[in-house]
This record gives sequence, structure tokens and C-alpha cells, in this order.
Amino acid sequence: MKNELLQWVDSAVHKEFEVTKRLLSFEEYVQILTSSVDSQLRGSAGYMADMFDHFGRTKTSTDPEALERLNVFDASTSSRKVIGQEAVQNSVYDSLRTFERQGFNNKLILLHGPNGSAKSSIIQSIMAGMERYSKTPEGAVYSFNWIFPLDKIAKGGSTFGLAHSSSTTREGKLTSFAKLSDDEIAAKIPSELKDHPFLLIPVESRGEFLEKLMGKERCDRLWPTLPLSLTQGDLNHRCKEIYNALLNANDGDYKKVLMHIQVERIFYSKKYRKGMVTIEPQLHVNAQYNLLSMNRSLSALPPSLQSLNLFSVSGDLIDGNRGLIEYSDLLKRPVDTFKYLLVACETGAVNVGHSIVSLDTVFMGSCNELQLDAFKEFPDFMSFKARMELIRVPFFLRVSQEKEIYAEEIKIIGHSKDVAPHTGWSLALWSVLTRLKKPNSINYPPQVSSLIANLSPLDKAKLLDQGEMPVQISADDRKVLRSNLKRLREEFQNMPFYEGRIGASAREIKSILFTAAQNPDFPCLSPLSVLREMEEFVKRTSEYEFLKQDIKEGYHDCSEFIQVVRNEYLNIIDREVRDCIGLYDSAQWEEFIRKYVQHVSLLLKKEKYKNALTGKMEDPDYPLIEEFEKIIDAPEAEADLDAFRNGIIAQIGAWSLDHPHAQVVYSQVFPEYWRKLEKFYYQTQKDLLTKMHNALLLYGDQAGSESEKLATQTVDNMKKRMGYTDESAKEVITFLMKSRYH
Repeated sequence: MKNELLQWVDSAVHKEFEVTKRLLSFEEYVQILTSSVDSQLRGSAGYMADMFDHFGRTKTSTDPEALERLNVFDASTSSRKVIGQEAVQNSVYDSLRTFERQGFNNKLILLHGPNGSAKSSIIQSIMAGMERYSKTPEGAVYSFNWIFPLDKIAKGGSTFGLAHSSSTTREGKLTSFAKLSDDEIAAKIPSELKDHPFLLIPVESRGEFLEKLMGKERCDRLWPTLPLSLTQGDLNHRCKEIYNALLNANDGDYKKVLMHIQVERIFYSKKYRKGMVTIEPQLHVNAQYNLLSMNRSLSALPPSLQSLNLFSVSGDLIDGNRGLIEYSDLLKRPVDTFKYLLVACETGAVNVGHSIVSLDTVFMGSCNELQLDAFKEFPDFMSFKARMELIRVPFFLRVSQEKEIYAEEIKIIGHSKDVAPHTGWSLALWSVLTRLKKPNSINYPPQVSSLIANLSPLDKAKLLDQGEMPVQISADDRKVLRSNLKRLREEFQNMPFYEGRIGASAREIKSILFTAAQNPDFPCLSPLSVLREMEEFVKRTSEYEFLKQDIKEGYHDCSEFIQVVRNEYLNIIDREVRDCIGLYDSAQWEEFIRKYVQHVSLLLKKEKYKNALTGKMEDPDYPLIEEFEKIIDAPEAEADLDAFRNGIIAQIGAWSLDHPHAQVVYSQVFPEYWRKLEKFYYQTQKDLLTKMHNALLLYGDQAGSESEKLATQTVDNMKKRMGYTDESAKEVITFLMKSRYH
């Protein structure tokens, strides 16, 4: 059985090896080049942009102006999902396509933003995507090695198992050393910079070579789009020395030089530093130049090569060539240590020892805003700025997006401790509130400036998230405010101290989350335990800059925001508990408002309606109209009441124009009236709530009583409908009663 398993693994590995075409002769590689010229002759920027396209895009909204999301930033086995940041994703993609059009990567892409805004996560997702893409047929990348066989092979001796391979002629004569086994190879020298096999074709012959390969018309179309590294570049210093020595030793016989070429497929890997490297802040240049030591391999080289001083280059720049190099916290390093990047970006080359190393690499970096501010004061900043593509990565300003960040951590905690609903929401709301800036009314038209000036932080958070309008404003004001929502979102976008630069980061929020999860005072992880930890956190004003901000008309008041979240949480659980009591269906408010609109319309038109039960024509239902208007505090003066009623009908008409062919949803048209109807009902049921709560505290001691049955039914409904547990439901009801109905 074990032998069969090993045989199965052996078969699978061998099959994968053959399918992926890992080792090829140069002639075999030309066949691949012939069938996929476009994908093979790509630079690093074009390769990365094509990788984005390979994984596809997803439309994030029906809004025609909404940005598409690049799917490579979704979760994979080697990277976590990057929540949001679609603007950043598309900016990186656009920069790569610009590099591709220009023919070389002439800038470093620098992601800047506050600490914890996902800059490093974005780069890690790109690296993970490149790893996956390089394993696909479309993402195949090749470099080469120099193979030097044993003397008996080189002099035409036995070819062992190669007699019938693609590397031999019909007569059994060897045409390539690429497929020799290890015991037939005297020396193997890799192309340390992972040079493209296309560079083995002399630069003056490449255009004509492609023309003969693919036809003049297609070649003329493709050639101007190729990267300069392939049309004008040359082999690295060591490979060029070997190439020239072999050419001289073989009297200019190019085919004999190519016999020594073993084309090898590259699979990108950050872990093994294959075309992807992360450079941490450090104080030395990222490449070294060394003379190869004389070892068995080098002593076995042909005499024509033994006289060469073959130097080896190594380091981060070398390992990352033809891929991606990340400079983590770039600006933490002294400026002098990365000045070489100016030349590297401008010319695509860097001096290493006695050699000039040509690079085809996408440079990306990250830094926080304080580092960037300090860098802007540096005398040579403008020189650097010309070689940097600055892409801002801000904090989220939408609660629904921020909430997604903590979903995975909450899921993990849920394996060991019960988690109550709305825990992630409470964290997200507080963190977003800490980031918002007070709108400046002078930036808005006169008709909306007063509305903007009166927006509380909570009002603004709801507007930015789902476009939810403040309850207290009129229908006309809502329409005006909605038309200026884009302006509100973008007000501080082009300012140095933009909205989303300062506030609680995801790292701090996760710290609060995990501390709350360990609090033994709470039987489950819930918004209540989170709020408790927030109260302790905001006392640490000496540690966090955002806690030191001056309070401006309610904005930046991190302590008060805890109470704001608590009140919002009370509103949510108040509605949930009442819904779960099961004595009424909230859809009744839709019906109540619908009937009111129907009958007040008849009243204004002085018309009657046909009673469906009696078949008689009857007057509008005056008692229903009066009950509704009393509950929602409609004006009592006759003239004001007429205007109010006409306004109701006008709102329905306006909503119908904005939503043609859609059934009217009264809770959306009149959210303020909906809430008043709920509140009215809630107050009438206060005694019932108290009895239910008392029974819940005794839970089981009054078995069979009506109150106990109601308590059991309510908790069961909370568990089934909303995901509560017995403990979290009891906690919620107790908190609600103490806070709102004591």
C-alpha cells in the first residue's frame, strides 16, 4: 500500500513537471515564444498588470461611478482579503500600465497613509497574486542557466538516455546540454539576475528575429510596445562574459553557444526570494559584488572560461529582479541609503561594485504620513518626487467597510467564546467617528450650508456609509443634502490633513477587541464588553495622537463617541427585543402609513372611496387620519395642517419619480414618522416589557406563568432570528431595561 502511494505521488509530481515545462532547450523555448509572443515578451510592470486582469474585476455597486474591485485582493491561501481600498487598487493598476506604455518602470510606487491603513496588506496581496499567477500557463516566466557537460559528453561521447530526446538529432548527435542529468554535468552557472532568454539573441538581430517569427505586420505592431529591457537591453555582466568566451572558443558558432543554455521556468515566491523581496528599514545598499570562489564547479569549466574573472552579484535588488521589490517603511531609512533609487528608476540600472546591473523591477514602498511630511522638508525632495508615484491609502470612513475588517477576528474568537450580534458594528462605528472632520459650511452652496453645519458626527457617519439622512430634517432638505453627498465625501480629499488621516486604526481596534474577549466580567464578547474596554482605552491620551485632538463642535470627542455608540446600540436592541416579543409585526406601520396617505389624499381631493366590504361609497376615514397625525405630532393650525398634508402627498410623488415602476416603501419615504409610530407603540408596551424582564431574571422560578412564557418566547426568537445565545440575549434585555425602562 505504501509503495502504491509513493508511486502515485511520483506519477503526480512527474506529470506536473512535464506539464509546467520547467526545463527546456533554447530551441524548445523558441517554440513557446512562437505560440505566445505577447505573454512571453512582457516587462515586470506589464506582467503584474496582466496578473490583475487574469484574476478579474468585480463591480462593487450599481452606481456607474463606482470603482471596480480587483479580485486579486480577495482572500487566498497565502494572503488575507484587503477590505475596500478600490481607489488604491485602481491607482496601482493605472501606474503599471503607464510604465508599460513608457517601456520601463521609471517611478517607485509609494503607498502613504496612517499606520494600520492596509498599505503592507495591499503589497502582500499583490505578491501572493504573482505567486499564483506564475503557476498558470498564462503566467509562465522563464530565465536560463549555463550548462557545461563532462568532457566525454562535450567531445561527442555517449549521450546516455538522450538518444531519442528533443535534444538529439536522428543520428543521436547531441544538440543541447539542457536535459543532461546531474551526473553528466560538470558545471552549472545560473543567470543570477534571472535574465530573459530573449536577451540571448543579439540586440541588433532581435527585431528581424521577431519579424521572421511572427510576420512583419504583427511584428511592426508589437515591437513598439515591448519593454526597453528586451528591445535594447543586454545580458548581465557575468552572462555576457560567458557568452563572449563561448562564442570566441567556437569561432562564432552561435548554435554551439546555445547548446549550453538550459531555459528554466521561474515560479515567483516571496518566501524563497524568487523575484519578490521585502526590504525592511536598514542601513546598507541592497546589493553586493563578489568574486566567485574557485570550487569544483568552476574548475570544471572549459579552459576558455577558466581565465575569466567571473563576479557574482547578490542581495535584495538581485533577488527581486524581474518581479517586485517592496520597501517597507521606506522613509524610516536615512535618505542617503536609498538615493540610488533615483538612478535606478531613471535609468533602470544601478552600480554594484565594478558592474552596472540592469533591472526590470517594479519598486513599491510604504510610509506613514508623518514620515512623508518630514521627507517633504528635505532639500532633495523634488528630485525624489519626480521618481515617485504617491498613492494615498486612508482609513475607512464607511462603517460597513470598517466592520468587515474585524469579521475574521470575531469569527476566530467565536470558536472559544460566544459572540453577540453587533460587536463588529460597535467597533466600526466608534473607529469611524474618531476619523471624521467637521464639515466647513463655506465649502457648500448657500441652500445646503446650514444643513451641513448642523450635521453631528453620527449624522455624517450615517450619510457617508449608506446615505442615510438625518431624521430631524424635512423631505426637501433631504433632497438637497442628497444632491451634495458627493461633495461631502470629497470635501477634504485634496488637503494635506485629509479626512481619514487621523483617528483610531484597525490595529488599535483589534487590541480593544481581543482585550474585551478576555474580560471575565462578561459571559460573552458583546458591544457591552467592547464599550467597557473603549472607556479604558481613551484614558491613554499620552500614547495616541488622535486622542489629543481639540474637540470641535462634537467632532474628535472620542470619549463622547462611546456614549454615542451606546445610545445607537440601545436603539437597535430596543427594536430587536420588541420585534422578538412577537406581539406585533412591524409591517403594520407600512400599512398604517399607506392607509393614512390614501385617505388624506381623498380628503384633499374632496372625494369618497368604495368600501371593499360593504360596496358603498364612503367618506375618508377621519378617525384614522386624526390618530396618525396625533401620534406624529402634526401641526394643529388649519393652514399649517393643510400644508403638512399637501407636503405628504408631494413627498410620495417625488419618491415615485425617483423610483419609477417601484412600489412605494413608506419606511423610506417617511423614516421620521415610522420611528414615531414605533416609539408610540413601545411606550404603550412598557409594562409588558417590565414583566417580561422580571420573569427573565427569575427564569424558571415561575414556570408556567404568562410572563415566564413570554420571556422564553422572546429569547428563543432572538436566538433563531438574530443569532443570540441565552447569555447574550439575557444580557441585552437586562441592559435595555436598566438603561431605558428603569
